[in-house]
Amino acid sequence: MFEFKIPQKVVKIGNVQIGGVPGERPTVLIGSIFYQGHKIVKDEMKGEFDKEKAEELIFKHLEFSDKTSNPSIIDVVGSTEEAMVKYLDFVTSKYEGVIQVDSTMPNVRLKGIAYLKEKGIKNPVIYNSLIGSEVKDDELKKIKDLGVKNSILLLYNSLDFTIKGRIAIVKELVDKATKAGIENFIVDACVIDIPSLGMACKAIYDIKNDFGFPCGCGAHNAVDQWVGLMTKMGRQAKEATASTAAGIAVASGADFILYGPIEHAPYVFPAIAMVDAAFSQIAVERGKRPLRPHPRYKIA
Repeated sequence: MFEFKIPQKVVKIGNVQIGGVPGERPTVLIGSIFYQGHKIVKDEMKGEFDKEKAEELIFKHLEFSDKTSNPSIIDVVGSTEEAMVKYLDFVTSKYEGVIQVDSTMPNVRLKGIAYLKEKGIKNPVIYNSLIGSEVKDDELKKIKDLGVKNSILLLYNSLDFTIKGRIAIVKELVDKATKAGIENFIVDACVIDIPSLGMACKAIYDIKNDFGFPCGCGAHNAVDQWVGLMTKMGRQAKEATASTAAGIAVASGADFILYGPIEHAPYVFPAIAMVDAAFSQIAVERGKRPLRPHPRYKIA
């Protein structure tokens, strides 16, 4: 279990290390704020939101990161350039750790990166994301011009959405990212629904085995796209299934999890900390002491 044919790469972004052999380092957990439909957002086009509730969510995310020793990253999602600037201003005023600049629109992501650079904001930044078969040369050129060094590579292959299709675009996407000046990248195996969670989990192992890259996924998408989940199963099912989706991916070797809404921190962090602590014993029996800080030493 978790024996790979090639050495595993470890990426360091700020104080966060991502990658390596599962069991030796804690899983990095990434929570999203200001996402589409987030109740704290009053106007997603103008970037107006409830600042008090946003601050509470950020601090709760950090509280559970401290309780478990799972490193954390905050994913800042914006629908417009105006909104992205306001969101980044707020989050970086409350949080000194790693942030991801995230949007469905490349121009919004790029505006966020440019704004952080103009303002001299010191938070380590990840570009989320370079999207597999959709990434354009213009976006890559602007990324290079802005000096972006860290990015998620999303293995979305519109021509072949199978496990094989994901693996097929890894090298191409890595080559494009490298030419754009990206030095540190982590690979997102791409989850959009329940069946694709299974495919992503298999792809995570295969990517680590074939390339050694840090790999993970947005496991929460499987739950978010489960139509009728709460009406058929009850509201309590949301917490259980979100934690299970993340746990399945970590049990498959994921180095990081985009766990979705930042509100999920109180139940996703403990769930993944337990998986990390359990799997750390595999590392111990291989003669590798899990590196501190680690849930193994924190949650007992």
